[in-house]
Amino acid sequence: MTKALMARLDRLLANLGYGARREVQALVAAGKVTFDGAPLKDAGKRIAVTADLPQHLFVRGVPIDPPAPLVLLMNKPLGVVCSHREDGAKIYDLLPRRWQIRDPALSSVGRLDKDTSGLLLITDDGDFLHRVISPKRHVAKTYLASLDRPLSGKEAEAFASGTLILEGEEKPLLPAQLDVVDDKTARLTITEGRYHQVRRMFAAMGNHVVALHRERIGGITLPDDLEPGKHRILSAEEAEQVFS
Repeated sequence: MTKALMARLDRLLANLGYGARREVQALVAAGKVTFDGAPLKDAGKRIAVTADLPQHLFVRGVPIDPPAPLVLLMNKPLGVVCSHREDGAKIYDLLPRRWQIRDPALSSVGRLDKDTSGLLLITDDGDFLHRVISPKRHVAKTYLASLDRPLSGKEAEAFASGTLILEGEEKPLLPAQLDVVDDKTARLTITEGRYHQVRRMFAAMGNHVVALHRERIGGITLPDDLEPGKHRILSAEEAEQVFS
C-alpha cells in the first residue's frame, strides 16, 4: 500500500486556493477549519492527503475541494479559450475562483479552439495530461461536424486511407473514421491532434466546417445532462477510462 502524502494544514489549504498561508492561519484560529467535526487549532498540523480527505476536512462548514491529482470533465461552451495567456473569456473563468490559484495549476488536456464546443478534460496531474496527449497513445477523439455543403461521398474513403496530406504538411494523416449522420453532418474519429485537424480535413475535401462539437475522448463520453459551461470531477477510475 502506498503511504499517504503528509502536508501542513496551512500549506495544503493555501495550495487549494483558500487564501495565503496567513489567511488560512486566521481561518484556523477562528475555528473555521474542522476535521471530523472538531475544530483544528494548529495550522501547522500535518494532514494525510488522501482521496477521501473532503469527507473529513471542512472549511466554513463545507468539504474542502479535492486535493491533487484532480481531473475535471467540462462541457466547453463556444466563445471561450483553453489558454491561460490568450485574451478573452477562458475556460478557467467557469471554475470556482479559488481553483484558478490552485498549486499545482489546472490545465486543459489538449485544447479546443474558441469556435469548438464539447468534451474537455482539465487536470493538475502532469503525468495524466501527457499520457493522454502523447502521440504514442493514439487516444481516439470523436467530433460531430456540421458542414457548409453536402458531403460528396468520397470523404470516408479518403479519411480512412492513411494517405491524406493536409495543406502545408508533408506527413500523411493516420487513418480516421467518418460516419455520416445526414448530408451535411458527420461524426469523425481521429487519433491525432494536429492543429485544427478536423476543419482542415474537411477543407481538403472542398468543404467547410460551420460547427464542431467534441463528443468523446477515448472511453469517456460527454454526458447528455452536462450543460455547456458546467463540469464534473472524475474519480481516478473514471479518468483512466480515457485509455480504454
